[in-house]
Amino acid sequence: MKKTKNNSGKIIRAAFCVAFYATIAILLLAGCKKEKSADLVIWTYDSFNSEWGPGPDISKVFEEKTGIKITWVSHGDAGEIVSRLIQDGDSSNADIILGVDQNLAVRIVNSGLLEAYRPKGAERILKELVIDDDFRLTPFDYSYFAIVYDSQSYDRESYDRESYDSDATNPPKSLEDLTLPQFKQKLILIDPRTSSPGLGFFAWVKEVYGDGWQDYWRRLKPSILTIADGWSSAYGLFTRGEAPMVLSYTTSPGYHLEYEETERYKAAIFSDGHAMQIEAAGLVKTAKNKNNAKRFLDFMISPDFQNIIPLTNWMYTVIDIPLPASFRINPKSDKPLLPGAVSEADLNEWSALMVNAGQNR
Repeated sequence: MKKTKNNSGKIIRAAFCVAFYATIAILLLAGCKKEKSADLVIWTYDSFNSEWGPGPDISKVFEEKTGIKITWVSHGDAGEIVSRLIQDGDSSNADIILGVDQNLAVRIVNSGLLEAYRPKGAERILKELVIDDDFRLTPFDYSYFAIVYDSQSYDRESYDRESYDSDATNPPKSLEDLTLPQFKQKLILIDPRTSSPGLGFFAWVKEVYGDGWQDYWRRLKPSILTIADGWSSAYGLFTRGEAPMVLSYTTSPGYHLEYEETERYKAAIFSDGHAMQIEAAGLVKTAKNKNNAKRFLDFMISPDFQNIIPLTNWMYTVIDIPLPASFRINPKSDKPLLPGAVSEADLNEWSALMVNAGQNR
């Protein structure tokens, strides 16, 4: 009996050991599998990772070259990305934030949440586009804000001829022109509190009008049909014919030529000059996949990444490479502007001024 009892004990202990180590192995494999599914987490804005944006192509090429899979997390617009990262702080699951522009740079850099990393090949970036010498933010594309208009919507019957004695097909030629009576409720703008293009337009106005920016917005108010939350919703309203003018980019006309074979949509060039937008990406200091994130930032300024940008994000590249033929109709201003940062106090004042301006959608 004693011998039988001992053998039973050994069998039980052996079975326990097998079960224990099998459980550990399963947990380890599950952990590895979970880690593999999140090789790199990038926060970006909605349109970047849409089916027509750069995200899908970038994921494919980057994984082919490195074996690293990207998990994209969309947060509306760039302003929302910055607000969310600051809110989450060290608990964020982001490895990289992508799509922050120079108007948001001060806020995110001062938060201390980004780590400096100078990507390989950074010397190829056009010098005027470097917005942070320490490379807490690395530029990946740029363009110029502009009022894009539908040339086919400009017919003489659409305007009050007594208030507009010139050819009705003429677009506005300055920021001040946007305040003219013939443009009443003809303009779609974007909220500077939630959108980087909206913030860029605000900074553009402030750069041109200085201390008189509040009076300009009061004059502009009747021209505004609506103030959208983000670029995608604003441009969607525009292309559906809600209004003949929208805040966008000088590079927008090329999109319509490339995919719709039309030159109907044009960017108005203003005598005031045009504010530049430089988009950048930054390495989050608490990134869980930091080595993979650095490899992505290296890739971001390579020709493989940069060649994707023009026909998907409709912006200019930050390194010198040939552009698509459709970019020929994108106008250029001979007066590029790089406005200063906008304060929270300015935005609060703007919000009070713009009560009941258009229909906020």
